[in-house]
Amino acid sequence: MSNKLLFVFISLLMTACDNHNAGTGNNISGFTNSEILSDQSCLVAMTPHGGNGKEDQEIARFQKQIRTDPDNIPYLERLGWAYVAKARRSFDQGYYRLAEQSALCINSIKPGNPEALLLRGHVLHNLHQFKASESLAKDLVSKRGWWFDYALLGDVLMEQGRLDEAVDAYQAMMDQKPGPQAYSRAAHIRWLTGDLTGAIEMMEMASKASDTRDPESAAWASVRLATYQFQQAEFGRASDLFLYALRLVPDYPPALSGYGRLLMAKGEYQEAVSLLGRAVEINPLPEYQWLLIDCLKQTGKKTEAESIQKKLISNGQNEDPRSLALYLATYNLDLITAEDLIKKELEKRADIFTLDALAWIYHAQGKHQEAYHSINLALKEGTQDARIFYHAGVIASVNGCYQEAQQWFRKTWVVRHMLLPSEQDRFEREVLNLSHVSQLSTLTWL
Repeated sequence: MSNKLLFVFISLLMTACDNHNAGTGNNISGFTNSEILSDQSCLVAMTPHGGNGKEDQEIARFQKQIRTDPDNIPYLERLGWAYVAKARRSFDQGYYRLAEQSALCINSIKPGNPEALLLRGHVLHNLHQFKASESLAKDLVSKRGWWFDYALLGDVLMEQGRLDEAVDAYQAMMDQKPGPQAYSRAAHIRWLTGDLTGAIEMMEMASKASDTRDPESAAWASVRLATYQFQQAEFGRASDLFLYALRLVPDYPPALSGYGRLLMAKGEYQEAVSLLGRAVEINPLPEYQWLLIDCLKQTGKKTEAESIQKKLISNGQNEDPRSLALYLATYNLDLITAEDLIKKELEKRADIFTLDALAWIYHAQGKHQEAYHSINLALKEGTQDARIFYHAGVIASVNGCYQEAQQWFRKTWVVRHMLLPSEQDRFEREVLNLSHVSQLSTLTWL
């Protein structure tokens, strides 16, 4: 079921429940617990579910146990996490909404239940409602302080660009429960702060410690490690890791897109188109669509690229407004919309990638001083990111800071394989332009 259809279905069900309860009280066929019967969120969480997948079977099993077992809260919690697992596997955010209803149902029966708070906090985090999730996480940490409470708190702080606070939360998590969940978070923090070698070290620990009985989590760890290896230009090792992830979870979109991106860097566009096309078919995120568009253009399929672009622009606001805003700025398409989207995103998370997108939008609008201020905020953590370096060089150059532009272009050159082909072409033109306008010997490192 698509996100839109699932949300419509939930809305219709909630209306139907209101009408039914108004006329018949709590006499809902199949339910035995009066507390379950009387709460709307519980009825939504108990929406009849079909399907033959592992997650589908678990959802149906937990719903059955909730109907028959007087001690239903543990099964409501498991139902919520089964919906989370279904959301992760299907890439349908509607299942996060159903998970949230499970948490609200538990809370209606037992207000302040920590399991309900954790479940709802996790859902809100995945729906990018970071401030609301932070409030729940802080409540959990103050009342209980288990390692997964600290994990949630660290995640939402990190997404908001508050890395020092996130590090404190992750350290508390690591102190209680060293393992793949803590190692992977430590790896990401190291990467964000410019320590690629340290990130690889921690992610290798996370990958080795991952349980293949949970193939999606193990595949995710393999993809993250592959991405770090790819940045380090270890193409062979990265390829092996992407392929391993695809063996664990066939047609896993993060692995398809990551491997496709690597093949693009190697100039193997035809095979990359096939992988990226499959990733977009399963999970049409703007990030994946952008990769596919660029790859299609490299193979001369401009009509197909334009078709994907229309879908990206049409649906990107709902799926990933930040990526859409950055795309619009890159191709100078609708800068008013781009600025509106990114400023709304900044209200949720002022991390380095949002600040970079804002800087690039300002640059496209000709607001060069504003762009310079924003890009310097994006650079403050020392993240080794090719796109941010490239943007920093262009923005420094247009502001007349030629030595600084040369510095960022040198850094871009080292990791230029992480840029899209179209970005690499523009980067090379910008380097030549800098050499012309500044009289600096910028080409000595090419």
